[in-house]
Amino acid sequence: MSTKHVPSRKEVDPQRTWNDISVFATVDDWSAEVAKLAAELPELRQWQGRLAEGPSVLADALQAMNEYYQRFGKALVYAYMSEAVDTGDQAATARAGQVFSLFGQVRGATAFLDPELLAIGRERLTEWMAVEPRLKIYDHYVDDLFRQQAHVRSPEVEELLGLVGDAFQGPSSTYSKLTNSDFKFQPVVVAGEEVAITQGTIDDFLNSPDREVRRTAWENYHDQFLAYKNTLAGNLTTAIKQDVFNMRARRYDTSLDAAMFRNNIPVEVFHNLLDTFKRNRSVWHRYWDVRRRALGIDAVHTYDVWAPLMKDKPVVPYEQAVDWIATALSPLGEDYAAQIRRGSLEQRWVDVYPNQGKAAGAFSGGSQGTYPFIMMSYTDDAGSMGTLAHELGHSMHSFLTWENQPHVYADYTLFAAEVASNFHQAMLRGYLLGQDIDSQLKIAVLEEAMSNFHRYFLIMPTLAMFEWEMHKRVEAGKGLTADDMIAYLADLFAESYGDAAAVDRERDGIRWATFGHMYMNYYVYSYATGISGANALARRVLSGQAGAAEDYLGFLKAGGSRYPIDALRSAGVDLTRPEPVETAFEVLSGYIDQLDGLVNG
Repeated sequence: MSTKHVPSRKEVDPQRTWNDISVFATVDDWSAEVAKLAAELPELRQWQGRLAEGPSVLADALQAMNEYYQRFGKALVYAYMSEAVDTGDQAATARAGQVFSLFGQVRGATAFLDPELLAIGRERLTEWMAVEPRLKIYDHYVDDLFRQQAHVRSPEVEELLGLVGDAFQGPSSTYSKLTNSDFKFQPVVVAGEEVAITQGTIDDFLNSPDREVRRTAWENYHDQFLAYKNTLAGNLTTAIKQDVFNMRARRYDTSLDAAMFRNNIPVEVFHNLLDTFKRNRSVWHRYWDVRRRALGIDAVHTYDVWAPLMKDKPVVPYEQAVDWIATALSPLGEDYAAQIRRGSLEQRWVDVYPNQGKAAGAFSGGSQGTYPFIMMSYTDDAGSMGTLAHELGHSMHSFLTWENQPHVYADYTLFAAEVASNFHQAMLRGYLLGQDIDSQLKIAVLEEAMSNFHRYFLIMPTLAMFEWEMHKRVEAGKGLTADDMIAYLADLFAESYGDAAAVDRERDGIRWATFGHMYMNYYVYSYATGISGANALARRVLSGQAGAAEDYLGFLKAGGSRYPIDALRSAGVDLTRPEPVETAFEVLSGYIDQLDGLVNG
């Protein structure tokens, strides 16, 4: 699609939009269901104080809650997807606000569950699970609950923490509205014509062969964030303070401890990642030299990171991308590949193309009982193909989890999620680079790999260091200012890029404001652990190691029924050790060598 015209939502081909009618046939149907869910909310409270009456009562209560949450999940998906594909749709925004408000009430109404289960005791619950068939599935849930016992508060406190959930969505919602709907970026001049910058098209400009277009787009985009630096800093500070509030309310020592403990991930995983990243920064410094020589420039600036290294960028239509992705994943079985094709081409899992008001970036979302939908802005190139592969990794993870697990385990951790998404990309590259393809397409595939690694294996670890420092400052009672935040991140990027690339301190320093991920407490690090685990697992499958495909499928099917570290160990990777991160740097180094040979040989 051309960057010269960003279509309105109504102009987009309906066959390439997400299948909203598969969730609710009409908005009125959604509204009726939300009204029913609100009216039935008191029915959930009827179980409060009764769970200790016996195994059958407990099973009835859990069944009622799970059925309610599954229905609620569908309503939530419909609302947030509708808003994400058109953030300027005020009615969709109102629906999203309505259902998120209800979500806080639902959490408050069911907050008694864990405290009452803890009061029943582990021994008695184990006995009940042995005699009541409907309770047998809760063994892992109970194990995890008692693991976290010290951090579960009284029913009254848990209810309060549930109720503030809606209000705590404020910073993230404000950020999305400000940056996706209200921001108006200065246009870029392309061939003498002014062209609008949007969240859905900024990447196109940064991929332009025209260095002046790249520079102008980079500066105009980030200058808009700089113009609102104090508002954005205050907003992010509020979100960090909420993390610290939750940490203290649940009696953790630090917000990092709270984030990692929740998923039973050792804090050492976080520190091991950052330490290994720091030791291997020189790999990145070598890449900037390769890129500098290929582009014929004196120094690589940040806006040169995505500059094409070939004259004519290969066109990769959406349908071709789906075919290659499905073929690349066929080592996991023909059923797996066929489902990718059905979901992408027939069942309309994917909201494909850019449109005015579409949220930035891409994500996979859904709920058990819906399709695992994808929102993205596909632009007919290898980069978009990589993004599609990434999001389909999430969606297939969800699909297999929902197919194989009860609702209590229908969610999986973000830590596990980023392994599945990056695994798809690793498999796609392994397939395409092993084929007799045009050298220009091979360069494009390698450029996509470098862009992906740059985002997840340089930017995200750097942002993780920034996030850790900002949380520590708030925990220590220190204030945060926009200028301090910009200066600190600029220092980190200067270290990550090294002398081989030039850092624009103001515009690189404000990049914390360009990532909505910063509103998801200690999430960004999991991209780097995810790409590490993914490449280690893909290497097993691509090399034909016996049982590797089955092991990986077992990880996907496990969903939330196992701790993520354990599920990944069973699949063949141990992220508590430095080896997977080192392996990812080996893969990265290999890509750099291949690219150097193609563009500078």
